[in-house]
Amino acid sequence: MTTVNPNILWQPSPDKIAATRMAEFTRFVEMETNNRFENYNALHQWSVNNIAKFWNCIWKYCDVIGDNCDTIVENGKQMPGARFFPRAKLNFAQNLLRNSGPADAIVFWGEDKVKMRLSWDDLHEQVSCLQQAFIDFGIKSGDRIAAMLPNRPEAIVAMLAASSIGAIWSSCSPDFGERGVLDRFSQIKPKLFIACDGYWYNGKKIDVADKLVSVCEKLGANNNIIVSYLGDASTLTSRIANSATYEDLLASYKPAPVEYAQLPFDHPLYILFSSGTTGIPKCIVHCQGGMLLQHLKEHQLHCDIRSGDRVFYFTTCGWMMWNWLASALASGATLMLYDGSPFYPDGNILFDYCEQEKFTLFGTSAKYIDAVRNAGLSPKDSHNLDALRTMTSTGSPLADENFHFVYSNIKTDIHLASMSGGTDIAACFVLGIPTLPVFIGEIQGPALGMASDVWSDEGKPLRDEKGELVCYKPFPSMPIKFWNDENGSQYHKAYFDRFDNVWCHGDYAQWTVNRGMIIHGRSDATLNPGGVRIGTAEIYNLVEQLTQINEAICIGHKWRGGAGDVRVVLFVVTAHGVVLDDELRDKIKRKIRNGASPRHVPSVIISVEDIPRTKSGKITELAVRDVVHGLEVKNKDALANPQALDLFIDLPELQ
Repeated sequence: MTTVNPNILWQPSPDKIAATRMAEFTRFVEMETNNRFENYNALHQWSVNNIAKFWNCIWKYCDVIGDNCDTIVENGKQMPGARFFPRAKLNFAQNLLRNSGPADAIVFWGEDKVKMRLSWDDLHEQVSCLQQAFIDFGIKSGDRIAAMLPNRPEAIVAMLAASSIGAIWSSCSPDFGERGVLDRFSQIKPKLFIACDGYWYNGKKIDVADKLVSVCEKLGANNNIIVSYLGDASTLTSRIANSATYEDLLASYKPAPVEYAQLPFDHPLYILFSSGTTGIPKCIVHCQGGMLLQHLKEHQLHCDIRSGDRVFYFTTCGWMMWNWLASALASGATLMLYDGSPFYPDGNILFDYCEQEKFTLFGTSAKYIDAVRNAGLSPKDSHNLDALRTMTSTGSPLADENFHFVYSNIKTDIHLASMSGGTDIAACFVLGIPTLPVFIGEIQGPALGMASDVWSDEGKPLRDEKGELVCYKPFPSMPIKFWNDENGSQYHKAYFDRFDNVWCHGDYAQWTVNRGMIIHGRSDATLNPGGVRIGTAEIYNLVEQLTQINEAICIGHKWRGGAGDVRVVLFVVTAHGVVLDDELRDKIKRKIRNGASPRHVPSVIISVEDIPRTKSGKITELAVRDVVHGLEVKNKDALANPQALDLFIDLPELQ
């Protein structure tokens, strides 16, 4: 590793670059197309200028199992409207179950000390048995299967069995409240519901039996499968009509070769849901071919995953990163699953897992890295992480100090890949590039095949200013539709109202001089004091550098003294034993003024005990803004800690 520029935290050696799959793919494309690419930017530009050739190269290079077709893109200049591989046939599960044998396909650790391993042969057998059960239940292609499960092997098995016959999979985690589960699944009317009897979190056994009975009754699925985690599954079958335990179902069938329905490229695979904090969650339908190609590209090229790697992502079944992780099977990687708190019994548990099971990729959220730093941990000194090559971070922008922390306290020679995309595309617009250096505070660059850009309000490209993150050419993981949006009007409104025929993602972003990107927060949460647009992440990155502050959230507050203007209000959670006094307020303001600008300095700073978050860990500025302004937050069940909203009601400092 050679580092010259002080802003470069990591730079791969020429030997490492040559050995990456990205370099191998570059050579493959050069042979296929008779082109030569001087650098990554040249390859990326070719990939967006030649979307049909590019995605066909991905199909070939990643050895997709299926019948390709002559037409790669139909209506290739229309968004929405473009169709990729319109006459191809394939099966998602078949591509994920390409390996066989005694090697690990899935490894599971649970907070309750339960550990589990499934070999590739075990995985095939369980998928086969469950597939047979689904067929006997009358599940057909296009039927919905919904699941409320922890991040355990049963969830992966059930998803693969569903996709093998063309059923549509949708899942959430068992910590969702009853209303949150029904708000999602009642919209899609599943024929089969799979759920657990409970889960473990932070050293506590959480029984969900009563919630499950009520949900099953109101959901009205034809069949229900109960997965035993607390040991109460058999008891629950007597309380829930048309139900059976997962274990009994597997025992009722003999393993046989898995049958794979050959389906169109755009056949529905997943229904994912928006966070639902500003209304009933949108049901986002993703297709099997789009998910497969996008994830193969991101895994193999951008994360350098190869057969035999051991890939971990700290996620739940309610976050799109679970779907992203599951696809790593298609690259021959072993899935490393974890269920429970990442800080029980202490903050070392995931690094214990990493060391013992030799992770090659450790995926997590920016918030987790920040929490490890705040806990004073130094995994590079306490753990042997020699096998670890890549660390990925998503969910929110990764602060500068946490870029430094990864290299100083986790591992010096590691590819740190900050990523940004979303549930809407179940993929990334910008992400890691293993052949390029890592610069402090920057996502390395745009994903291959994604025409990502930053535009002004007038629709003009910006090179060194903040603006809207857009994608100006079609890509295969665009949702095929929203469920129950018959004329497509809600889908169009969500992404294409702002700029005609251009995907507008809703992130406030900026290119850097290195052709990297900084995400400054959600567009709808940006602040606009005095008509100057400010990204919330710019403030968080500065405030959370202070040891006295654990985390922060800020909003634009409409107030009577502002003559129609808004003022910036910052809420902070202080470190244990720290009191927010005038001295600390002044320190925060100086930090923001010097690090950003006088426009960024909050008018009011208020201490709170907690900050509301979605189930995937994202802070919810819009929900806080609504509460502060006396507006109703419609779907509190979408939050992991809805009680935190009460802390923002009728605050005297804002009167």
